[in-house]
Amino acid sequence: MKLRVGYELVYDCPCATPMILMLNTHFSRVDAVLSPDVLKTEPPVPVAQYRDGFGNLCSRILAPPGRISLSTEALLDVPDQPETMPSAGWQHPVEELPDDTLVFLLGSRYCETDLMSHLAWQMFGHLQGGRERVQAICDFVHHHIAFSYASARPTRTAWEAYQERSGVCRDYAHLALTLCRALNIPARYCTGYISDAGLPPTDAPMDFCAWFEAYLGGMWQTFDPRNNAPRTGRVLMARGRDAADIAISTNFGATTLVKFLVVCEPAVQGEAPAMALSIDEAYSSSNGDRWQVVRDPSAGRTLVRHIPNASSGGIAREFSVQEFLSVNGSGPEYAAVRHLIETAPGAGLPGPGAAL
Repeated sequence: MKLRVGYELVYDCPCATPMILMLNTHFSRVDAVLSPDVLKTEPPVPVAQYRDGFGNLCSRILAPPGRISLSTEALLDVPDQPETMPSAGWQHPVEELPDDTLVFLLGSRYCETDLMSHLAWQMFGHLQGGRERVQAICDFVHHHIAFSYASARPTRTAWEAYQERSGVCRDYAHLALTLCRALNIPARYCTGYISDAGLPPTDAPMDFCAWFEAYLGGMWQTFDPRNNAPRTGRVLMARGRDAADIAISTNFGATTLVKFLVVCEPAVQGEAPAMALSIDEAYSSSNGDRWQVVRDPSAGRTLVRHIPNASSGGIAREFSVQEFLSVNGSGPEYAAVRHLIETAPGAGLPGPGAAL
């Protein structure tokens, strides 16, 4: 099934505001990508990218004063059947868990394992460890919390969701994974897209969604206490200990979100995918620095990407062609970028008024 995903977020910034964005599909879905979800900004600003400690792709921008639009559209090839569980579902003794799973046993910003440990063992300790126990937790959370956008708030913790019995998908995920951790089952928070493919039509607006993964049977497995049923078209964007690790945007200043639109739906048969992004290597220095020319036909833009060597941090930055060449540097990278742009089919250096 061809799945179209994307978003448009518009922020109003009273002054120049640094932002960290986590808005790309996860690298584990790369084999499904037919056209990539390249972050587009309007007005254009330089975008630097890095991977955080959990492997998520993060983008850094400095939003100018006024309104800035962040958007993308991608096309993915996903299974057209509801997701299924692996056959293995046993719970590992703590002493046998892989080292990198142990952090997901600990309490975190929104997941107070210390407050919920006694309750977790009282309610689920008698059940067989493993998938049966995790599913029982999901069943409980699914019925215990009433879904309500009106009661949503960004500071609600798992303990508060349990007490207040209302919330949105992040609250379901936080409560369920906290109960899992309290029972010595590693659990991590996930965010991304979930389509309504195969479900009755709904008037509810599309949104980013939250679920969690539990480490069972030697692998991470998906659980969704909000929907509590297999879905068709689940697309991971990021993973972390809880929502604090993987906010879609972290803004270092006063901002107002004035538009929020999310798309996740099967592509219409015969619909043309977004024009593919092209990346050409222009120059690689002896110390490992790299310069690329990135053409994004769907946005009508050409950018120059500089990727410093690993010892310098390896954080990529992107510049418009005019911005890069206006430096008028004498280094070989400038000559290589200029040559690549001039010799590309149908390409040429932009004139003074070009919007690149």
